[in-house]
Amino acid sequence: MKVFSMMFLVLALSGCSSYGPDAGHEVVLIEKPWVFGHGGVVDQPVKTGLTFTAWTTHGVDVNMQPQKHEIEMEDTMTSDGVPIAFHAIVVLQVSDSVTLIRNFGPLWYENNLLEPFRTMVRQAVRKHGMNETAISTTALDDIDAEIRDSLIAFISDKQLPVRLVTMTVGRANPPDSIKHQRIETATQEQRIQTEKQTKLAEDQRLQAEQSRAAADNAYREAMHLSPEQFIQLETIKMQAAACGPAGKANCTFIQNGAAPVLSLAR
Repeated sequence: MKVFSMMFLVLALSGCSSYGPDAGHEVVLIEKPWVFGHGGVVDQPVKTGLTFTAWTTHGVDVNMQPQKHEIEMEDTMTSDGVPIAFHAIVVLQVSDSVTLIRNFGPLWYENNLLEPFRTMVRQAVRKHGMNETAISTTALDDIDAEIRDSLIAFISDKQLPVRLVTMTVGRANPPDSIKHQRIETATQEQRIQTEKQTKLAEDQRLQAEQSRAAADNAYREAMHLSPEQFIQLETIKMQAAACGPAGKANCTFIQNGAAPVLSLAR
């Protein structure tokens, strides 16, 4: 009798399915009877522990934790007709697994939210220009807010049992041609600044030379020297300085490759 009972238990279990969801997950059971009954989604999900069901019952695992969904959008047109690329992230959390599977199925995001989300991004970006969106990024906060409000309203109208945790539109990327133009413009602007600084330095040097010349001329006039005498005086000063540090015996200067004309003892 005991052997018969064990065999019956083994046969019974072999015709069953078991479900034990992980932490943060729920399993929604879908009954599919062969002969009697109508089947359908079971009202209560499997939340913890191990549950055995008929082998015709199918279980759908639903992640009840916040889930991140990312999309890459190429060639999103701005108000001035420039295509830019966007990377957008939306984080959603399921609030009712049974209603979600019964009304929207396992591919609830792909079938109900993905394309509307893309459309919301396009419509929000289209209201702003390329420069304020991709270059200065001043419009990104407005774009984020508009998409977030639209997404919340869409989820409510659709009666999707999910909650919007967060939504972010990343920095927009302009086309490579625009990037190259920006780099070239920046290079030209830097070149202009460099030329301005160079001219400023030359102007300052010119002013310094003019001030020096004016001072020398004022000194010459105060000493009642002719231009030739002033030049001779400056030459003597130069020759004295060229003799080097104090203590050097003497210096000899050659004028136009001729014999020595001047000897200075130090």
